[in-house]
Amino acid sequence: MSVFQSDKAPEPVGLYPHARRVGDMLFLSGVGPRKKGTKEIPGVTLDADGQIAAYDIEAQCHSVFNNVKDILEASEAQWSDLVDVTVFLTNMKADFKTFNSIYAEYFKDVQPCRTTVEVNALPTPIAIELKCIAYLKS
Repeated sequence: MSVFQSDKAPEPVGLYPHARRVGDMLFLSGVGPRKKGTKEIPGVTLDADGQIAAYDIEAQCHSVFNNVKDILEASEAQWSDLVDVTVFLTNMKADFKTFNSIYAEYFKDVQPCRTTVEVNALPTPIAIELKCIAYLKS
């Protein structure tokens, strides 16, 4: 088994790697839209208590997809290796249409299996997180 950390993607919020390769499979830990080296979340405005006052799902989608790409590249993989994507949204009703449209831009040439679920909350004040699996050709 190999463990990978990207020097471009944001640091994990817990004790886990960005990705782990087992045989020909690469498993990415949950990836959010934060920026590396900061707590900045693109498109998010927090109130004085650190709660989300407003957010831009479009900005978060672009950022999370770029973070996934950075982790794949650090793991000797590429976008076209993705075979399964699980998407966690905190507001399916408000965000799914926008997310789905942006997703189609990024995945038009690569169509991994996908599951999208709504969750009550994520570990940081984000509106989207991805869990990805890639198949690496030997």
